[in-house]
Amino acid sequence: MSDGFAGFDLGTMSKGDSYKLLASVILPRPIAWVVSRDEAGRVNAAPFSFFNIVSSDPPLVAISISGAPDRQYKDTLANIRARKQFVVNMVPEELAEAMNVTATNAPVGTDETVLAGLELAEGTAVTIPRIVGSPVALECEVFEVLEPGGASTIVLGKIVYVHVRENVFEGPDGLARLHVDPTQMRLIGRMHGGGGYCTTRDVFTIERKNWPLDGR
Repeated sequence: MSDGFAGFDLGTMSKGDSYKLLASVILPRPIAWVVSRDEAGRVNAAPFSFFNIVSSDPPLVAISISGAPDRQYKDTLANIRARKQFVVNMVPEELAEAMNVTATNAPVGTDETVLAGLELAEGTAVTIPRIVGSPVALECEVFEVLEPGGASTIVLGKIVYVHVRENVFEGPDGLARLHVDPTQMRLIGRMHGGGGYCTTRDVFTIERKNWPLDGR
């Protein structure tokens, strides 16, 4: 008797089908727009949606970087291995097209920030630049690189410095209270398929309940 759910044993599925299923049901996903440098100092930028913050103490982000069919590592991973630093920029709506340009499979050594017409600013605690148009940039140093087996490598980055555009703080004392207005950041998230994205403007609030629960 069916309970209305379809079941999937990932151990018996192809890697392509597993990716398609997981990328379609874990939604929305934040996008890490990663800027890095290679050993020669050339800049690279690329977006990754298998990403999130995983700890505040220590402050860590995790990025899963899949393999590249035409080279040993994707440029981002090769650069991170070489420099041990990178910058995660969050993607606002107005830079969605530029982000998409940097996602192209460009030849090794290509500066995607030039292709996309992005303005950069030098890092404060790292030697990697950030994207000026991003409302939030996280300067990171490598904490650990995990090789779980298979095609993906997981990079854990320790956030050492944060840039936040002042106008995203809510109210006259928002900066002092660290009260961010997400509608001012206008970030986008990754959705299903080859080109699905969403905005973060449709927000609702549910107040956290204290124990014992009221009315229970």
